[in-house]
Amino acid sequence: MARRVGILTGGGDVPGLNSAIKAFACRMEDAGYEVLGLRRGWAALLHVQPYADADNSSWLLPLSRGTTRTIDRSGGTVLHTSRVNPAITPASAIPDHLRAAAGPADERGMVDLTRAALRTIEFLRLEALVAIGGDGTLSFARRLHQEGVPVIAIPKTMDNDVFGTDYCIGFSTAVSRSVDLVSDLRTVAGSHERFLVVELFGRYSGETCLLTSYLCGTDRALLAEVPFDTAVVVALLAGDKRANPSNYAVLTVSEGAYPQGGRPFETGEADAVGHRELGGVGRYLRQALQEETGERVIYQRLSYLMRSGAPDSLDRLVANNFANLAADLLLAGKAGRLTALVAGKYEAEPIAVTGEGIKRVDVDRFYDRARYRPNVVGLIGLPMFLH
Repeated sequence: MARRVGILTGGGDVPGLNSAIKAFACRMEDAGYEVLGLRRGWAALLHVQPYADADNSSWLLPLSRGTTRTIDRSGGTVLHTSRVNPAITPASAIPDHLRAAAGPADERGMVDLTRAALRTIEFLRLEALVAIGGDGTLSFARRLHQEGVPVIAIPKTMDNDVFGTDYCIGFSTAVSRSVDLVSDLRTVAGSHERFLVVELFGRYSGETCLLTSYLCGTDRALLAEVPFDTAVVVALLAGDKRANPSNYAVLTVSEGAYPQGGRPFETGEADAVGHRELGGVGRYLRQALQEETGERVIYQRLSYLMRSGAPDSLDRLVANNFANLAADLLLAGKAGRLTALVAGKYEAEPIAVTGEGIKRVDVDRFYDRARYRPNVVGLIGLPMFLH
């Protein structure tokens, strides 16, 4: 009977996931292992029914060199994804076959189904798991590590905000997409002589916004880390527009940014991990600009365009290398690690590092709070991604 390992993707999709899945599956198959893809992230561990005659085909996908041959040619994830965390499962979302054995809900209405996840891992005969995801996905990877499950974590998030690594799969493509789209939108703003407000993903970290602004030279940038003074931002942009021979001005803003004394703009009900939908700060700024200047404003949310399509070359490279590093670690019996890039070098950090801090933009080093602009000077000795 072949030895078996599992792999899953959780949280938001990003370009590069399929490259990592393919590289890992091929490498482990060559080493004599069977690779089982868990569909829809951690949800698979709750929905697979641990009975010999159960049909679990909708939650499991065997992976091999043959079945993954073409998947790296597109973005997204063939394993699909979800934001499920078995340790904090809403009572209303418990699968029917687990309800009878589920414990009581806590004060938030959440139930810890970690034991059920462990039973599924045992039922599937998984010697180890590779989890590709961001903070939410990797928090349960840490929990499984604490429970004795051999786990390797691969960081993925277009916000580049997993603690313990300088780089996460998806970040380069998100910045590249944003730079291209903001640059394209300049033609509209310039043609109509208007303000352009572009809202980018970034709940807590403004790194994508910072680098997009830096690379395409927007007039101002508002980061999730720095509450802004609306009147000052409006005045600065009005001056930028007057000073531009083409009579337009461009502002990029993280969706998590908010005015001084306020809160991030959120709508709707909280999801399975407590997040409400972010968005609307750009609309707020459009209204403020129109009311103060009397001029028209173009407002564009880039949203899912930032994470759509195929990965760029850098994300392909890092995804392949992280996957091969994960395979190296498992084959060497070194689980409980995070594949990482640290100061430009590939490293295997303890998986616990992902929960030891919060990764945000170093605004004192790379941002001008008074002018609301990137401030990238004194580059000697800094790593490529400005950490």
